Amino acid sequence: MTYETFQPVDAAVVPRFAGLPTFMRLPYVPSAAGLDIALVGIPWDGGTTNRAGARHGPREIRNQSTLMRRVHHVSGLAPFSLARIADVGDVSVNPIDLKDTLARIEAGIAEIMGHGAVPLIAGGDHLTTLPVLRALARREPVGMIHFDAHSDTNDTYFGDNRYTHGTPFRRAIEEGVLEPRRVVQIGIRGSIYDPGEHDWARGQGIRVIYIEEFLDRGPVQVMAEARSIVGAGPTYVSFDIDSIDPSMAPGTGTPEIGGFSTREAQQMVRLIDGVRIVGADVVEVAPPFDVGGMTALAGATMMFELTCLIAKQVAAAREASAQS
Repeated sequence: MTYETFQPVDAAVVPRFAGLPTFMRLPYVPSAAGLDIALVGIPWDGGTTNRAGARHGPREIRNQSTLMRRVHHVSGLAPFSLARIADVGDVSVNPIDLKDTLARIEAGIAEIMGHGAVPLIAGGDHLTTLPVLRALARREPVGMIHFDAHSDTNDTYFGDNRYTHGTPFRRAIEEGVLEPRRVVQIGIRGSIYDPGEHDWARGQGIRVIYIEEFLDRGPVQVMAEARSIVGAGPTYVSFDIDSIDPSMAPGTGTPEIGGFSTREAQQMVRLIDGVRIVGADVVEVAPPFDVGGMTALAGATMMFELTCLIAKQVAAAREASAQS
């Protein structure tokens, strides 16, 4: 299969509002076989503790991603000509069984990886990242660059419930699928349950960068540190849309004022360039709380930014392999 097989529908031929909605108007294929990057949805929010709705995120991100074009206006990258990319649909979920869904997600992502494709995921709430990390760690534990208003390293909710969208990275570290000293969390803010809420995360070696530090230092310095923390090892990128200020991304389950601007978010993702990305996600887009699709558009744009980075990485690896 050639790159021409996996090209977006031309908006000058078929208008953006017409045709079947897929991520970035790319072809839908039922399998990741032959792909370099698999765009996939996880329409599930069974880990949500307050405002549900992220289960509808993948569908609306697909709708808004029709606004993505072929070339990145800053880097000049044309990702769909650098890598074989397609929409592989949604992984199987069970809306009434949390643990069954976690197993289904892990199996679905493992299948994508078995074909050699990098999964780029639209969630779903943030608990969906835990089974993704489990699938990735079948090869080796990963580091993580994590954009979020919340650390998501709490222990339990509502008694002894250990699996919510506020606990995925605590579980991931306990299970050995995430290397805590190769994890950086950027944009953390908002009121917390307890003065020591982030002590466990810091005690594990996670670098927690609160929004105030980010504002003092700026994107360039912060992302230089982030790249140094994850180093050359395999790295997952997780982008919670609530890292963006709710004035620009209101459609999310747990909004926190004082977040990134969309422009800052784009700049930071671009500054991940050079990191060895083995998977990525954009989570917590909740369309029922959105205004005019602006949150889903922000999510689609972050996915396009990540697509460009991963496609560049794929092309570089292919060139290096050809020269060896």
